[in-house]
Parts: sequence; C-alpha cells; structure tokens
Amino acid sequence: MKKYYVLLLLAACCVRCSEKKPVDRMNDEQLHALANDLAQKFIITDGHVDLPYWLKDRNFVPNKETLDTMVHANKANMDFVRAKKGGLDAPFMSIYIPSEYQKQTDYGKSLVDSLVNTVEAIANGLPDEFALAKTPAEVEANTKNGKISLPMGMENGAPIGMDLKNVKYFYDRGIRYITLTHSKNNQIGDSSGDTAKWNGLSPFGKEVVKEMNRVGIMVDISHVADSTFYQVMKLTNVPCIASHSSCRHFAPTVRRDMTDDMIRKLGENKGVICVNFFTGFIDSTVANYMSQSRKEIEGLLKEKKLTFKDSMGQKLASNYRKEHPMPTVDIARVADHIDHIKNLIGIDHVAFGSDFDGVDNMLPQDLTDVSMYPNLIYTLLKRGYSEEDIEKICYKNVWRVWNKVEEVAHAAQ
Repeated sequence: MKKYYVLLLLAACCVRCSEKKPVDRMNDEQLHALANDLAQKFIITDGHVDLPYWLKDRNFVPNKETLDTMVHANKANMDFVRAKKGGLDAPFMSIYIPSEYQKQTDYGKSLVDSLVNTVEAIANGLPDEFALAKTPAEVEANTKNGKISLPMGMENGAPIGMDLKNVKYFYDRGIRYITLTHSKNNQIGDSSGDTAKWNGLSPFGKEVVKEMNRVGIMVDISHVADSTFYQVMKLTNVPCIASHSSCRHFAPTVRRDMTDDMIRKLGENKGVICVNFFTGFIDSTVANYMSQSRKEIEGLLKEKKLTFKDSMGQKLASNYRKEHPMPTVDIARVADHIDHIKNLIGIDHVAFGSDFDGVDNMLPQDLTDVSMYPNLIYTLLKRGYSEEDIEKICYKNVWRVWNKVEEVAHAAQ
C-alpha cells in the first residue's frame, strides 16, 4: 500500500513539473506572461526615482487634488496605478540637491527637509497607496498590505555641510543612501562632472564615509570621479551601491559611467550597481549626439547673440532638435549593461536604477515609465536569465547590501 502512495506522489510531481515549461521552450506570448507574473511575484526596487524634485519643479503643494495625480493620470514617469501595473514596490525617492545649492549658507539642507516633507506628505495623504520605509523588512510589510514603499536616498552629500552630526540627522529623517557628489565637486570630494580639486575625497569627505558606515547610510558612488570611487573602496568597511550608474564600455566618453575595473572593484566590495535607463548614459550614439548638438546650438546662439535663457534662444534650440532628432535607443541596450555587469562580476551585483523623472524622458523604447519593468524582465528572460536571477536583480541584491550596512552599523553602535 505504501508503495502505491509513493507512486501516486511521484506521478503528481511529474505532472506539476511538466506544467512548468522551461523558459527556453516558451514562445514570445508565454515569455511576456511569465515576465508579468514575475514582476508581480517579486518585490521590485528601483535605486533612483527623481519624483520629489520633479514635483518641486512644478510647485507641487499636497492637497486632495494634487495627491490624486500621484494615484493616476500623472504626467511624471511614476504614479500608483502604473507602478502597480509594472510591479514596482520600492522606488528610492531621490532627494536631489542641485549643485548650485552647495553655495548656500546651509549647503542645501533646507531643500533636503522640504523634499523629505513632500515624500512624507504623499505617504500620509495617501495611506492606502503609499508608505514610508526605512528597512527592507518595512518594505516587505508594506508590500503585503498592497502599498508602494517610499524609501529615500539623498543625491548630493553637500547638505551635510561641515558638520558630521548631519549624517545622523539625515538618517533620522529617513535617508538610507547618500550620493557623495552630483555634477560638481563639493566639500566631500570630486565629481565626475568637474575638474579635480581634491584628487578624490577631501579630508572631511573621508570622515563622512566613515560616519555613514557608522550610522548605517549606504555610500552611493554614482556621479563621483574615478579617484573618489577608488578611495571610497579602500576606506569603506561595508558594501556600497551605485544607485543609478551604467557601463562606460558602451559609452566611452561618459565619465559619469563606470569602467570595467571600477565594476570589478565594486564586485570585490560586494556592492551592487543599479543600472541607469537614461539614453545619454547607456549608448554612445546618444552621448555623442548630445555633445555635438550642444556645440552646434551654442554656435548658433552666439551668432545671433542669444542665450539658452532667452525665449528666442529656446525656440532656436527647439527648432534645431526638431530638425536633428535624437537617436532612439532600444530596451535591449539596458539589458546589454546588465549582461556586461553580470559577466564581469556575477548576478549578485546588479539591479535597477532607472533615473525616472530625472532625465527629461530620454528613455529607451518600451521602458518609458514605471509600468514597463515587465518589458525589461521579458528581455532578460529571452537572454536566458532564470527566475532566481530575476529575483536577485529585482530586489535581493539591494536588500543584501542594505541589510549589511544596517547590521554593521547596529553592531558598531
């Protein structure tokens, strides 16, 4: 009798196995269906979404009408309905501090507070849709309740000023990573967008990295100069992230991107690279177009004694772009970057870092808003990525770093 039941059990297992067709035997329709299923099955985190500053640029004031646009019909790349459709659960809200704020007496700290207040207002004003999250465990709890989590990262460490106590202040406000620089050098270190001042980290910047390790804020090396990156790698005692970076292999002129050697070093650090979707960073044809078109537009403006700020100058620039359209980039190019990182340092070190709402809609075809993560998952499935691989890219790799940083900080304190 026991043998009979064992045979029945084996038969049942065989039936279940046969129902789950291997990815390499699926047709396109089945792969798309699987991609949609995985987007809903797995938590999806995105290392960088610029919605808070996008809202500031449009004079967003939280009230019933404006909060409603956060649910649907938003002109941004992100709202609740599209995020749910795409399976997005934990977009890191970028608390973006433009470099010009570094010149203010508070280094932009008041802008940090204002943008954090905006994120908190969204979560408090739409409690059925959104919730704040300061740990992976909180994201998981929010996801079970059908809510989209809004963890926060600060883009540009300048608002720390010259006071290390501000690192803890920002941690207490909910900041869980800090991008050390933006497009210009600051008091922490050199930026990839500027000429060298410190030849890497400043003396104060080295103390900032140590304090971030101690407090439990992830060090984000997106935007920093190569020299700053290498010094961070020597100094940090925990893994780091690149919240929205790409591979210089595909765009050699973009200093903002990471070289293969930098990618390997971040792998040795056990860190994770959240791949940027901005076409100007991921493809040489766009990067070269941007550089060349700007030179040509500047020449035309100078000839007519106009500037980019003049209405006639803006019209001239607009007409130029209509006559010389930007090259399009396919979603496959984002997958190329993921492939490249995986091949260099392994599947445990890559994630999504879209830069949605921060790149003027210069995004790849089929990847233009938060509803479209399944399209990228489909592209990866077609390239032979397993469900386990997809799960790591969607959130597990970021979770590993985030939890480790918290764990080491708690132990140190």
